[in-house]
Amino acid sequence: MKKIKLLDHLRPYQYEIGNAVLASVLGHRGLTFSVEIARQGGKNELSACLELGLLVMSIGESGNIVKCSPTFRPQTLISMLRLKERLNEAGFAGIWQSELGYIIRLGNARAVFLSADESSNVVGNTAHLLLEIDEAQDVGKEKYSKEFKPMGATTNVTTVLYGTTWDDATLLEETKQTNLELERRDGIKRHFRYDWQEVARHNPDYRAYVERERERLGENHPLFLTQYRLLPVRGGGGFLDAAQREQLQGEHARLHRAEASRTYVAGIDLAGEAEEVEGEYLVRPDAGRDATVVTIGELDFTDFDELHREPKIRIVEHYRWVGVKHPALYARLVDILKNVWKCRRIVVDATGVGEPVTSFLRKALGSRVVPFKFTQQSKSELGFNLLAAVNSGRLKVYKGDGSKEYQEFWHEIEKARSQYRPSQTINFYVDPSHGHDDFLMSLALAVEAGREYVPRGAKGSGQIPT
Repeated sequence: MKKIKLLDHLRPYQYEIGNAVLASVLGHRGLTFSVEIARQGGKNELSACLELGLLVMSIGESGNIVKCSPTFRPQTLISMLRLKERLNEAGFAGIWQSELGYIIRLGNARAVFLSADESSNVVGNTAHLLLEIDEAQDVGKEKYSKEFKPMGATTNVTTVLYGTTWDDATLLEETKQTNLELERRDGIKRHFRYDWQEVARHNPDYRAYVERERERLGENHPLFLTQYRLLPVRGGGGFLDAAQREQLQGEHARLHRAEASRTYVAGIDLAGEAEEVEGEYLVRPDAGRDATVVTIGELDFTDFDELHREPKIRIVEHYRWVGVKHPALYARLVDILKNVWKCRRIVVDATGVGEPVTSFLRKALGSRVVPFKFTQQSKSELGFNLLAAVNSGRLKVYKGDGSKEYQEFWHEIEKARSQYRPSQTINFYVDPSHGHDDFLMSLALAVEAGREYVPRGAKGSGQIPT
């Protein structure tokens, strides 16, 4: 096949993929490719160049490229903008046209950009030149098989699924396994995988960035594992393994009040009935959950600089009240947070029954109180941030003191489970049959409080001015 000049500026791994896709298109072979490239490794640039090349080659003919993304805003819009920029750079400014808000036309050839959201109405479109599925790990398998794949049935269209891995149940992973089996049979390469190390060979700045992310998140953090190493997570299981629990254990003593010139934050998990969002319990789903837990963390800014934007957190105290109604705790909470610890940042579970408590604390303590509402997405981010703090060694808990709080904390940590869900989200919890999750959630909220607090003039200092 004649070499396509429009791909010349791409990196070798991008060119390899692009060349294989164009060979299938021009040879009317109708192959389906799966492409895994580490996050920010250039898959979107590759996609735009393929679209540009096919539009240029088909400018005098009628034919469609169809590309879908999990969401129209922002993912589909970003893809459209990238193609427009490439068309302008190639000298087609003023020649290409936009139609209906989701079509880009060059001559008689069109690129049609659609949403793969479950509610989107896409039936009736036809893919003549190429069918692209962006972030395929987040696209529903039924949506793809029933509504997108048939778009190329009458044209034997070449299909490309791009993305990063997640678990073994995604559309991208299933397509990958099918392609690997087909490769073993006929020797035609259909699956392309380039992890962060391959991308870093061609971009030193990228290497530096990902190495910092590895330090921040940890080598086996679910996001680093899937988005950069391109290794799938395998189901659920324990939230923290034995090695992570060992990392969490600190050597510092438990404290009972603030020390001078130190900075403290708090995470508060409030007693209350279960909160259910989208059919999933985000906290313990039994009416007997009646403990309020406050976790106090001391921030250490020793390594706080432009590269390390999050402080270390030493958990120094726990408070736990069982069977005490919220109004009876108001005065005590204010006194503990304001006078005993002088907390600079307090993140409070403001979901459901926690909302009025948070409102009261904000009136008493001001903007240092930050409400946190549990949703699937927000809890997932909370879990990922907690894992990152543990993996990087930034989070430590006071050494054993024989207290009931210490024992209950470690019981919950050992019993905590994780559940990996579609769209690269995670749930973490303690199964009701094994106890409560109050200390676990309070710990995660304390880590969030540490992330929320950004001091001035903290660079190179283990302490900050009060």
